[in-house]
Amino acid sequence: MPTLDLSTDVVSIAAAIIDIPSQSHDEAVLADLVDAALSGASHLKLVRYGNTIIARTDLGREDRVLIGGHLDTVPAAGNLPHRLEGDRLYGLGACDMKGGLAIALWLAANIVDPVRDVTYVFYECEEVASQFNGLQKVVEADPALLDASLAILMEPSNAGIEAGCQGTLRAEVRLSGIRSHSARSWMGVNAVHAAAEVLARLDGYVARQPIVDGLSYHEGLNAVGIRGGVAGNVIPDECVVTVNYRFAPDRTVHEAEEHVRSVFDGFDVTFIDAADAARPGLDQPAAAAFVEAVGVVPQPKFGWTDVARFTVLGTPALNFGPGDPSIAHQIDEWVSLEQLRSCHERLLNWLQPAR
Repeated sequence: MPTLDLSTDVVSIAAAIIDIPSQSHDEAVLADLVDAALSGASHLKLVRYGNTIIARTDLGREDRVLIGGHLDTVPAAGNLPHRLEGDRLYGLGACDMKGGLAIALWLAANIVDPVRDVTYVFYECEEVASQFNGLQKVVEADPALLDASLAILMEPSNAGIEAGCQGTLRAEVRLSGIRSHSARSWMGVNAVHAAAEVLARLDGYVARQPIVDGLSYHEGLNAVGIRGGVAGNVIPDECVVTVNYRFAPDRTVHEAEEHVRSVFDGFDVTFIDAADAARPGLDQPAAAAFVEAVGVVPQPKFGWTDVARFTVLGTPALNFGPGDPSIAHQIDEWVSLEQLRSCHERLLNWLQPAR
């Protein structure tokens, strides 16, 4: 069985783990290698849930932080093995998120005396349905393992800080009509036509831009799908408009649902999925110290990431990792070597400042 050498530099580690296929539900080989590579580190205590590895220092520090990343990638598309071209490391998952994963693995293996206790989490199945998510399984099974004053996920953020994240929910707005032959349309009620009012409310909707923990979030409520129709000669008796609401972290899922209900007052609204937002918590001491150490101005995270899972634990959470999120999952995705080294250096200086 091959081994994973975590004593090398982060670029070499990133290249090595890119070449280890770990599509969602098939992370066992990489998880085994991570487990083996960290099991000999006397400064770490390891716990494993399936293909999720948790490695913790226990030095009695006053503060504990969590650094995490997912092991899995989307399916391969002829983008293995890795290749290096100038400042770019190409390959499946290079951006999302084996670049960030390499940094976290190096830190776990090599920082034996951090000024903060650290919990490292390397988890499975982030890229698929939430029910399979390794981090969520730990939240449900043993949340105390994830206790921390700050969580940092190494998701691609262009080597900047994207704090918290917006929540998301999807709802179906259902319109009813009366079916009839289209040659006698006046004998029916066209449900597709009835959707015009729903679309008009969406078109006139003014999204909130609230300030949360000093960051300006920008919400959005949009139609993302519409279905209806029976046949080319039938007046449809049902039409369903699917809407997506991206809400700022000053709202709970319940509050977001109530808002959507108010927008579509008078219509039949059914919620089909939802995920909590995450407050950035930049006013918390650990988060403030990290922002100061990294030396960049935090930005809000508009998309949803696993930082939201820490909301239920009362833990502020940030995204901080190498890679441009706009190229994640592309066939030719890549990560900048400069960003790899920059993120690594900043985290190293935060956990083990020069003395």
